[in-house]
Amino acid sequence: MEPIEVAKSYLSSFSKGDADFIAQHVDDDFENIHTSALGEPCTGRTTYRNNLNGFLEKFQGISYELEEAVANGERVFTSYMMRADVDNTPIEIKGVFFFHISEGLIKRRVDYFDSLTFLKQMGMSDGFGEK
Repeated sequence: MEPIEVAKSYLSSFSKGDADFIAQHVDDDFENIHTSALGEPCTGRTTYRNNLNGFLEKFQGISYELEEAVANGERVFTSYMMRADVDNTPIEIKGVFFFHISEGLIKRRVDYFDSLTFLKQMGMSDGFGEK
């Protein structure tokens, strides 16, 4: 499978809500990097898989709508709209993933999204500080 197809499959896998299925897309030494203050980075498929349980529980009905994907060899950039319900509050967050994909598995994922967008949608910030 071409790297861009792996990235697309990974994004669509979240809509199933199955942590094992999602984790099948990543390498044993997977690096999960977040640039957002609210993100939780980790290393390794096993740790990532274990973290997915809490993530999927918190972000009910999560889906990533692919907006654009660009590939250059093993490097894939995707922009997305993430949708979910958190504590019965619908959220929508735009972001981008930068992937390094080799041999059909994601080796590294860097996630860029604005934490303030999440906090505002959850009613936790007015944009100038905490409420």
